[in-house]
Amino acid sequence: MTKLDMNEFKMLRDFIELHCGIHLDESKTYLIETRLTTLMAEQGCTTYSDFYFKAKNDTTNVLREKIIDAMTTNETLWFRDATPFNAFQKHFLPHFAKEIASGKKSRIRIWSAASSTGQEIYSIAMLILDYCRSQTSLRPEHFELLATDISPTVLFLAKAGRYDAHVISRGLPEEMKKKYFKQDGKIWIIDDSVKKMVTYKKLNLQEDFSFMGRMDLIFCRNVLIYFSEELKKNLLHRFGNILRPGGYLIVGSAESISNYSSEYSLHIFEKAMYYQIK
Repeated sequence: MTKLDMNEFKMLRDFIELHCGIHLDESKTYLIETRLTTLMAEQGCTTYSDFYFKAKNDTTNVLREKIIDAMTTNETLWFRDATPFNAFQKHFLPHFAKEIASGKKSRIRIWSAASSTGQEIYSIAMLILDYCRSQTSLRPEHFELLATDISPTVLFLAKAGRYDAHVISRGLPEEMKKKYFKQDGKIWIIDDSVKKMVTYKKLNLQEDFSFMGRMDLIFCRNVLIYFSEELKKNLLHRFGNILRPGGYLIVGSAESISNYSSEYSLHIFEKAMYYQIK
């Protein structure tokens, strides 16, 4: 198998950006080599050019989906970074409870925009269930949780709600494990009370998502960093279009949107940063 040259890198880089939005600069040639070499071998390709043209001319799009799976980063864990979930538990849920109790809203819609294998949206669901047990104004049926991802593989795993011991150990508090999981041999299965709260859909964030309707809160964490400046601006604007007046956006702790949008105001709650549509 030949080494990736710059022309091949540019062809594959543009193909990847076109189909999943990930922007790779020339310092990231190693990512294509490390993540696609095995897939190339499986396809019987000896050069990256052969692989590119095979993917480009694949009318079934099966190879394209495999490339997206290989290139998208699916690093995730339960209650990742902690502070956004602390804010959700202590700030957002009491706020939503007041809105429901006052009749201002009849339901709360929350979207996990890059859900991976489900840990983020299931963490949110578990916090909702815990909170609903602690008071009477807010109930699980007041919530509609939507989770999307570009990768059909991770969506399949998320829908199954089955995790091995290694995955379970990454950030999940013991108390939550006891309440919301049951063990089946070496596998931990999430409780139906959690799973039934979530609807999963396959979605490419480059495409229109206005059909999903208005949202109260969008989690889109550790995603914008992989996109071009143009796509960041476009995506933030489209998020703003579907957020209800005063709705919220939570991005990754290392991500700032101030250079890409003036449609949001920044707020901080106990070290957790979040944005509110103006």
